[in-house]
Amino acid sequence: MAQAKVGAEAVGETMLEVRSVSLRFGGVKALTDVSFEVRSGEMFSIIGPNGAGKTSTLNCISGRYKPTEGDVLYKGKSLLRRSINDRARLGIGRTFQNLALFGHMSVLDNILVGRHHLLRNNFLTGMFYWGPAQAEELKHRRRVEEIIDFLEIQHVRHEPAGTLSYGLRKRVELARAIAIEPELILLDEPMAGMNLEEKEDMARYIIDINQEFGMTIVMIEHDMGVVMDLSDRVIVLDFGKRIAGGTPAEVMADEHVKHAYLGEEDELLVDEADKVEA
Repeated sequence: MAQAKVGAEAVGETMLEVRSVSLRFGGVKALTDVSFEVRSGEMFSIIGPNGAGKTSTLNCISGRYKPTEGDVLYKGKSLLRRSINDRARLGIGRTFQNLALFGHMSVLDNILVGRHHLLRNNFLTGMFYWGPAQAEELKHRRRVEEIIDFLEIQHVRHEPAGTLSYGLRKRVELARAIAIEPELILLDEPMAGMNLEEKEDMARYIIDINQEFGMTIVMIEHDMGVVMDLSDRVIVLDFGKRIAGGTPAEVMADEHVKHAYLGEEDELLVDEADKVEA
């Protein structure tokens, strides 16, 4: 697996702060008093057993859920009154655990959807497709083609997204998130369901969008090897509560983290911690 940068040299000031966030659905507590911060330029991972509240946390950041208590701040300003579209305009992109592509639309058109909020022309010029509107569309298409080349999906650019393999659809969803031109990108299990070769390719793309595109990344991922290789810092959730945080090595050596995982996954945590210590 390719190695990401680890260390503070590429990391800046706090970009995202989740402050004492709790989330309830009726009597069900999805999150309880969860706090953490993500620094500019960082590769930050959220891990935990199934049902720990990881996706709920991303949903509170992206705007799909509104916290019952607490606050989410982006560049020092609260997001609570901001819509999902507003957050995209501010520079927050998102991929989903369950793919959210338009299956009947081409790969190219799916990615273009990600640039909708960047359109600047009005209804009249857009309707008649002249002057500035035409120039703007060409500019956006050029950028989308660059993203397609970067993710190596040129051969399927005109194929309906719904006909692609699972790994390619994951890549298209990442492309659409990149097309938003985010400063912060939220990745919900970007490698779930992939074989080893597909995971290695996706890891390489994630490293590149962090290091070359300068995007800060918050990632949910179950593959502990990926987390150890890519992350600058990690937090662990269990039953909706934060139980640990720190560098990958510190987190994997934490006794609370080991107890949060069961069976084979617990052994995997021990193995990964041993690798780092070695």
